Amino acid sequence: MNSSYINEAPEVVKDFLGYMQNIKGKSQKTVDEYYLDLRTFFRYIKVLKGRADADEEFDKIPIDDIDIALIKTISLTDIYSFMDYSIKERQNNAKTRSRKTSSIKSFFSYIANKKCLIAVNPAEELEVPKVKKSLPKFLTLEQSIELLNSVDGKYKERDYCILTIFLNCGLRLSELVGLNINDVNLNSGVMAVTGKGDKQRIVYLNDACVDALKSYISVRPNDTKDKKALFISRINKRMGTQAVQDVVYKYLKKIGLDGNGYSVHKLRHTAATLMYQHGNVDIRVLQEMLGHENLGTTEIYTHLSSKQLENAAAANPLSKIKSRGGK
Repeated sequence: MNSSYINEAPEVVKDFLGYMQNIKGKSQKTVDEYYLDLRTFFRYIKVLKGRADADEEFDKIPIDDIDIALIKTISLTDIYSFMDYSIKERQNNAKTRSRKTSSIKSFFSYIANKKCLIAVNPAEELEVPKVKKSLPKFLTLEQSIELLNSVDGKYKERDYCILTIFLNCGLRLSELVGLNINDVNLNSGVMAVTGKGDKQRIVYLNDACVDALKSYISVRPNDTKDKKALFISRINKRMGTQAVQDVVYKYLKKIGLDGNGYSVHKLRHTAATLMYQHGNVDIRVLQEMLGHENLGTTEIYTHLSSKQLENAAAANPLSKIKSRGGK
């Protein structure tokens, strides 16, 4: 866990964060969000319960002295008071408040049900704010092809491969950055992807991906500082998230889509949308392919065959698009 937790968090919070990361397999980002949400919550509780001076700078109030005795005094009314504070004083939107609510509910469920430190869970009936769902933004098939055809320059094989994998496989940015060359098996047409919580899944590579990977690997630098990394930067080391984002934004700008809300993550939406709209791919197969965690469909996932996942990759309408200068 982040070293700041060791110094700033009380033991009960540290235990909770460790449980969420090591037992539940939550990603570092999610664990960080849990901590930040709980830190804000307990700072508010200390002020509310007279354990901190109301005139003290809020963001400097320590929480390392939070103990079970104080936690046992927290009521559902106190929690709703915090949510009201989040709206009026911190101007948190519904999405942020929904996340904070989930963090609080998870924490109290842990100390009540897993650790049995409190007899009554005050957050059990806490309602999560409804978040208005908006349709994800994505590129059309025509825009996707235009984006691929816009690739040029010294690193054209690498850049084309990056865009092809995003648009055909729907990887997250962190997943693509974390790819190692040994994760790719061009003979069997599969790629091992490490997703959230270090969970691995197999992604099937269609013709376009195999072609793009072959072209890139044939020119990939051998004297790189990171022998394992698949994608190498101009300074001969593994490409970081910012470097990959810069590549994507460069070509989005080239086709006039910069400043319109398009991003690396929107390429992930594009892959899923194109397969669903044009390939008649079952939504459950897409969830498996994209590595979405959904407890309600976990059992269904276990019955999905590898052939279905392979067919999903091949169903992407971009699967036959190859670099104009490709080999």
